[in-house]
Amino acid sequence: MDAPHSPYAVPPAPAPVPPLPPRGRLRRLASPGLTLAAAGLAFAYVGTVDPNEPGHYPVCPLFRLTGILCPGCGGLRSAHAFAHGDLITALGANALAVVGYFVFAGFMILWLVRAGRGGPTPRFALRRPHWWAVGVLALVFVVVRNLPFGTALAP
Repeated sequence: MDAPHSPYAVPPAPAPVPPLPPRGRLRRLASPGLTLAAAGLAFAYVGTVDPNEPGHYPVCPLFRLTGILCPGCGGLRSAHAFAHGDLITALGANALAVVGYFVFAGFMILWLVRAGRGGPTPRFALRRPHWWAVGVLALVFVVVRNLPFGTALAP
């Protein structure tokens, strides 16, 4: 006779997942390589087509409707300056975007190294408090750059 079903019973362990077949080095590097190539092409385009000249890119809708600078305002000008190696101008256009460029570069380096060695894809496994901190940092950035004393952060 079977024992009665208990809500506290431990479920059986799932069957083990068989390991993935080994992939070639070139195939492992395809995803990070294509991602890096796409980002490089985007930077090359923004580096070539100057966002400081009107008519090439759309205006931020939030800025157009309210006059408030969003966290992304100045991002294209920042990318243009960054692509030309002018870090000071890039920071002046959008410091938060420049931090994002370096975070992306670090992630890409880690991904390429891991892919080359056959390791797992890195993940942004941040805990909830870390994501809150990132959100608060972006909010503070937006508020400060829209106040009179924060004009150094405005594009």
